[in-house]
Amino acid sequence: MDLSSLKAPAGATKKRKRVGRGDASGHGGTSGKGHKGQKARSGGSVRDGFEGGQMPMSRRLPKRGFRNPFRESYVAVNLVDLCRIFEKGAVIDEAAIRASGLVKRKSDSIKLLAKGDIDFPVTVKIAKISSAAKAKITAAGGTVEEVI
Repeated sequence: MDLSSLKAPAGATKKRKRVGRGDASGHGGTSGKGHKGQKARSGGSVRDGFEGGQMPMSRRLPKRGFRNPFRESYVAVNLVDLCRIFEKGAVIDEAAIRASGLVKRKSDSIKLLAKGDIDFPVTVKIAKISSAAKAKITAAGGTVEEVI
C-alpha cells in the first residue's frame, strides 16, 4: 500500500454545484439567484447592518458610556512564569520576557504580578510591577528597578 492508492471513503466527496450551465443541470436559468432584485444582479449585495433603508439597529439604539482612547492594556506576567523560564542571577527586562515567548504582541505593556513564589535571586528591570511581587523578589535576594 502506498499514498497513491489512497481514496476518500464513499460519500466523503461531493461534486461541486456548477451554476449557469443550462436548464438540464438544475441550476440553469437564474443560477439559483431567483428572479430579479438587487441580489440577483452582478455585484449586487448589501453591506452588513443594512436594513433596506430603514434606520439600522446600530443607530436606533441609544449610546451610553465612555470609551477611553488612551487606555493602556497590560499583559499579566506572574512570578511562577519567570521561575519556569529564567535561572538564578538572570537579568529580566521587557526584551527578555518578549524573547522568552511569554508576551507575543508588541503593542501590549507588561506588568509583573506576584502569583507563585521565587526562591532564587534575579534582577528585574520593568516599568510596572505589583508591590507584592517586588516584596517577593527582594525577599529572595533579588533587586527590582522600575524603568520608565
